[in-house]
Amino acid sequence: MAPDGPRPGPPAAIEVVAAVVERDGRFLVTRRLEGTHLAGYWEFPGGKRGPEEGLEEALEREIREELGVAVRVGPLILSSEYSYGSAPIVLHFYECALEGEPRPILGQLMQWVARNDLGTLLLPPADAEIVRLLVTPPRR
Repeated sequence: MAPDGPRPGPPAAIEVVAAVVERDGRFLVTRRLEGTHLAGYWEFPGGKRGPEEGLEEALEREIREELGVAVRVGPLILSSEYSYGSAPIVLHFYECALEGEPRPILGQLMQWVARNDLGTLLLPPADAEIVRLLVTPPRR
């Protein structure tokens, strides 16, 4: 028997960008809103890359929309892949500096968290690798 047609391939990965912003030994995190995937979890601010956006451009847009400030996107810290069961996501975490004081524009909670306290927050499983990287002291 001939197949009915081409078989669908695996779903395309969703690209997500996130800002790792550190001030005075504390990292900026925001809490996911009710009604969203992983509602109530804390995360590094950012979001999905649009179809025609570059990664840095997407991050600049997301921070402006979520926190009402411009951002200077620095070097890429980590890219990792994770799957919640549907399409895989590829996360790109960038070192960033905010230009101004952030405000939670969407009504989300926002806080600055000490490095050693990052591991105590309810963070998405996809963020485990970046948290491990940030809280592990550098080797000498």
